[in-house]
Amino acid sequence: MISMIWAMDENWLIGKDNLLPWHYKEDLIYFKNIVNQKIVLMGEQTYLSLKSYYKKKPLPYKKIYVCNLEDKTYDDAILVQDIHQFLKQNEEEIFVIGGKTIYQLALPYADQLYITYVLNRHEGNIYFPKFDLSNYKLAKKEVIPSLIFALYERVSS
Repeated sequence: MISMIWAMDENWLIGKDNLLPWHYKEDLIYFKNIVNQKIVLMGEQTYLSLKSYYKKKPLPYKKIYVCNLEDKTYDDAILVQDIHQFLKQNEEEIFVIGGKTIYQLALPYADQLYITYVLNRHEGNIYFPKFDLSNYKLAKKEVIPSLIFALYERVSS
């Protein structure tokens, strides 16, 4: 099972210089509740950004995969150089947590989409790639001030 999780504003904005362009406590709690102690897949920029937030504390994931075309070694993560091959052969429950390029490459493989809609406009420079939700159905939705938490599941064809 491949799940993706992200937050975006009404302009599909997801980042500002590899950081979140907003701070909503409820969004951070939601994200942590979904992915804490799970297996995650991310790009190197997202990995480095998370490391900057956590400083010397270990990242709170069961297993970490980092996509990078360069041959690198990570102390706490496993290198993935071919994301397509990795996702095609995957048998684990994985959460894709960013960034933009990784989301774009993983989207065709995603079974579930956890999307937080930020109901305010923010400043930034990284946008989620446009896609069509017609292959998914809304399975769950929670509305709170400034945010909508939505879970979509792939429709079997």
